[in-house]
Amino acid sequence: MSLEEPDSATLSRSQYESLLDAAETYREALVVRLCGDVGLRPTELTELTVDDVEQVRIDPPRYLVRVPAVDDGSGRTAYLPTHVERELRRYARSNRLSTDDRIFPVTARRLQMLVSEVADRAAEFLDQPTLADVSTSDLRQYFARTALVDHAVNPRVVKTVGGWRSFEALEPYLPEPTDAEIVDAFDAAERPSGPGRGGSGARTGPMVSDDSVIRLLLAASDRYALLRLDADGYVERWNRSAAAMFGYRAGEIVGTHVSTFYTDEAVDDGVPERTLAAALEDSGTETDGWRIHEDGTRFRATEVVSPLRDEQGRHRGFAVFVRDASAVREEIESVRARRDELEDRYAVATAHRAVTRSLFESTDHEEIETDTCAALADGRAYECAWIDRATHSNQRGEWRVSSGIDPDAVTHLVPDRWRETSATTADLVGERTSDESEATVSVATDVSLTTDRDDSSESSDESGALARVPLVYGDTVYGTLSVVSERDGAFDADERQWLETIGQQVGYAIAAVRRRNLLLSDRVVELELTCRDEDSFFVDASRRLGCRFELDSLVPLGETTQLYYLRLEGASPADVFDLAADEPGIEDCRLIETYEGGWRVEFVIDGSCPIVTLIEYGTTVLDARFEGGTATITTECAADADLRTIVDGLRAVFPDSELVGKREVERTVQTAREFQKGLEERLTDRQEAALRAAYFGGYYDWPRESTAEEIADAMGISSPTLHNHLRKGQHELLRTFFDDPDDGGSDNAT
Repeated sequence: MSLEEPDSATLSRSQYESLLDAAETYREALVVRLCGDVGLRPTELTELTVDDVEQVRIDPPRYLVRVPAVDDGSGRTAYLPTHVERELRRYARSNRLSTDDRIFPVTARRLQMLVSEVADRAAEFLDQPTLADVSTSDLRQYFARTALVDHAVNPRVVKTVGGWRSFEALEPYLPEPTDAEIVDAFDAAERPSGPGRGGSGARTGPMVSDDSVIRLLLAASDRYALLRLDADGYVERWNRSAAAMFGYRAGEIVGTHVSTFYTDEAVDDGVPERTLAAALEDSGTETDGWRIHEDGTRFRATEVVSPLRDEQGRHRGFAVFVRDASAVREEIESVRARRDELEDRYAVATAHRAVTRSLFESTDHEEIETDTCAALADGRAYECAWIDRATHSNQRGEWRVSSGIDPDAVTHLVPDRWRETSATTADLVGERTSDESEATVSVATDVSLTTDRDDSSESSDESGALARVPLVYGDTVYGTLSVVSERDGAFDADERQWLETIGQQVGYAIAAVRRRNLLLSDRVVELELTCRDEDSFFVDASRRLGCRFELDSLVPLGETTQLYYLRLEGASPADVFDLAADEPGIEDCRLIETYEGGWRVEFVIDGSCPIVTLIEYGTTVLDARFEGGTATITTECAADADLRTIVDGLRAVFPDSELVGKREVERTVQTAREFQKGLEERLTDRQEAALRAAYFGGYYDWPRESTAEEIADAMGISSPTLHNHLRKGQHELLRTFFDDPDDGGSDNAT
């Protein structure tokens, strides 16, 4: 019986696949597979649990089934194919079975009927009536035949995993051996055994000579060649291995000097002659270098040269063994390139960590810039680094700090096109806001690292790559960070993304130290600035409508999105909202309150504004008014803050701005007790009593410990009265916190 002509009583592979195709449910297909692929009986399936499956090998994963004992018999171990194990686990998960739940909690008779139903559908579908008679017993017979015939599994193993009691049950599935199979089975017994492999060790056949072994080895690959030279180094013998490697036929190369296989440079240096002399003196030598094919192409080779002598010890020539090491060399170079790439990435990561550590330790703006440049230049990732701040007044970069390079040499490294366009802050803002998804890192390759461009000597022609990234916080750019690297492949996409992150981190750090220094400063500088730039919506709207805006408060919603609360006078909200509808940066606007002589309005704006720019430079905006096309902004900063940086930063975004006044003021410090006392003065006795009762009664807890009705009953007042006192008291509390205590109730901008 063969695979192509199966016994009529045994399922063929295609018939078995038809049964699986006829299974309409995952359960039916799993039952068929456990009988046909694993050899389990229906009675065994009814007792099977997920816990009976055991993984016995990890890589690759292999599984066994500890088959439960049924019908007063003993349990056994069956092999569970990986694909069946996956289906069984999936079935158990989908039915939420625990490890000790029975997988098929039905009777064996029900499983037999299930297989019969699948067989009926397969017979009808394929129009093969004989399939309708297939049973679970037929599936086990299919399992036995497949294992013994198709996969040639040891019959003893099949008997064990299938639970058959004797080999007679397997006899029908074992084919009669052919003549070739009989000869192959006993052929090993006729092979000669050598010493150490059994038998007497006597040779029963001719031994293969060493020359034959060498010829076989050389013929097996075109990467090895053996040739013979005479005493003067001329080719004397040429075989097929040498012809395959070098490309010469014997008639073309015999009688030619061995230097033919060397490069012109090696021949000029006398390498072939020195190699033969060294081999003769040292009784052999091994060299490594470039060799030449017949077509002129080069390849890397390892060459072993040994002198040949006759019985009297006279020198008769050389034996040369050549190995084509190109593949090995390419692999080595690939590994080295990968190693260099990993070392470069590690160096970049190290620089990143160093910058992050320095940002945590820096205490002011200048220190942040200095430490950032030093951290980047202190390693193999970058040759040097510098930070510049471009001013709007002269459109010229000012090199604030540098590391690894003399500040005077910075200009010579910047490409001409960058100097012509100028890396001004305004340019970088436009570059960044044009598309937030785009990287903001500019890269210039083949930058000459020669610092003195007027030097005509050939002392230095090194080149590298230069990258620059803006130092940003929100919509504010504090300057640009530039780094130079000599690494091959520097500033790929990952590194550019990393540099952009560095630019954001430094920008955040600068903003943070500016704000911290402002909070901790006893003396502050109060600045008054004006802005007439029409790029500001409120400046433009106040000019066009002849109205007046006064800022009440500014609430940040995101990195670039702000919520503005303003008082409007001199124009209707509808007219202002009509202008806002055409402004792409205004996401929403609405009317909040109407009072005598004006309105309170709300705007949601995604974009730059003079107020936001000043806040991002670490100042606190005290007052902002927009009237007649002019914004007048009063802000304060720390006494040691760099005013030029603040003003230039504002003018970089809004050019028509100027500083009109400044004065130093002493900051008054309010203690917690003074704050409480001021609050008590603004609350009535009933408001304070209501707040205390609600707070200590658990009304503000979550979940609430007391309801408003319970608090009101305890105070002897009605619930609406309590809510009235609480609302007014909460309003005074919030007004005291958010309002300027010296301003009679006007809101702070920040």
